Amino acid sequence: MTRRSTFAAALLRGLVAVLWAAGLTGCVTRQAAPPAAVPAPAARPAPSPHLGRAFDVVPGESLLVVLVYRAGPLAALGHNHVVACRCLTGTVYLPADPLRASFDLRVPVTQLSVDDPALRAAEHSGDFPPDVPQSARQGTRHNMLSAALLDASAYPDIALQAEGLRAASDGKPDEVVAQVSLRIRGEVHSVPVPVHYDVQPAEIVVTGEFPLEQTALGLTPFSTLGGALKVKDAMTVRFRLVARRNG
Repeated sequence: MTRRSTFAAALLRGLVAVLWAAGLTGCVTRQAAPPAAVPAPAARPAPSPHLGRAFDVVPGESLLVVLVYRAGPLAALGHNHVVACRCLTGTVYLPADPLRASFDLRVPVTQLSVDDPALRAAEHSGDFPPDVPQSARQGTRHNMLSAALLDASAYPDIALQAEGLRAASDGKPDEVVAQVSLRIRGEVHSVPVPVHYDVQPAEIVVTGEFPLEQTALGLTPFSTLGGALKVKDAMTVRFRLVARRNG
């Protein structure tokens, strides 16, 4: 190998290393946006009143999973992420009319995990191979909790409250759409969430899966190298919430 080709190979390896590092931290890096005019805040619906029986969430039996995807021509140099927690807390309130149900939930952001091998394997998909190095997982989680994204020291919780429920379009009695007030980084956003529920005398199990855009939460998806390596705006959110009768 000539001296010139040896230098070119070393340069290529260095470039790949830089791009790989960017891919590992991509989904948890928030880019600064230029200042923009702030419109007057619109009037927000009040949270639904807490009516009926109270059911306390069981964190160890509940699971929240957020799937974050790589994108761009150089996406193969990064990887998709699984952000998750068994840390949901709060209460679900169920009156006789399920459409008047409400909830008040919290997600402590410092208990979020990133790329847990078992959860990645549970996706049963080549998009989420379980063999992400521990150092990469730790680095990504550190960046996720930093002031650049979730700012865990200033905003330790993500809060979710019901603004109202409506029947699902398919008319099934055990499915509704919950309009959720989601407070993240001190800002409140309203998100529709399709919900399937199973009600027993002493327990409620609520499940759902839906797409959610980072920009809908006031977050800016990571992008570098002119968009050649970036994170998709659209994520997938999946949850299973178990709550048991209080008293």
